[in-house]
Amino acid sequence: YTMGRAAEMLGTTQGFLRAIGEARLITPLRSAGGHRRYSRYQLRIAARARELVDQGTAIESACRIVILEDQLEEAQRINAEHHRGTPKPKP
Repeated sequence: YTMGRAAEMLGTTQGFLRAIGEARLITPLRSAGGHRRYSRYQLRIAARARELVDQGTAIESACRIVILEDQLEEAQRINAEHHRGTPKPKP
């Protein structure tokens, strides 16, 4: 999605999207002309950051929280996969 469309979908400003990019929460792809392009996953991450900012969290803190939440979710997924692949001990 273009920056304008992404901001519209999230109900936020293009400045907010630039700010979370500068905080390295998301790194949008660039078109041949250098315009930012956002994926659905990036929009989901941006929406979570916006929730936190709307609740009064500083943007830098919100970005860090979202990064940690994402890392925790990934670790839990890997852990669940590991446990599914491990045979259960016999009594």
